[in-house]
Amino acid sequence: QVQLVESGGGLVQPGGSLRLSCGGSGFSLPDYQIGWLRQAPGKERDGVACTSSSDGSTYYATSVKGRFTISRDNAKNTVYLQMNSLKPEDTGVYYCAAFQRRTGNCALNRWAYDYWGQGTQVTVSS
Repeated sequence: QVQLVESGGGLVQPGGSLRLSCGGSGFSLPDYQIGWLRQAPGKERDGVACTSSSDGSTYYATSVKGRFTISRDNAKNTVYLQMNSLKPEDTGVYYCAAFQRRTGNCALNRWAYDYWGQGTQVTVSS
């Protein structure tokens, strides 16, 4: 049974940084496409970044490109999301998600994912 666990959320001032982690059990990271998605109050859950299992390619939403970096450490079975230059509009619950596929690319579309973590709150406010 795949279980994903996020950590690293919190309250940060605009312009600050946070690093989110996604680990868990019941899966081998090289076999899975991994994404980070966020949901702001009253809005849909949207893709922020993802990393492909086949070659480690990464993809970002336009709103975070150049500020966020997703990375995976297969040895630790963990995916990270480094968030810099945070803005109030980055506030939301951040979810780690996965689907099993060793070929092809990951996705920023929430419907692609089969497994989800419980989410971690990120609040950007002065």
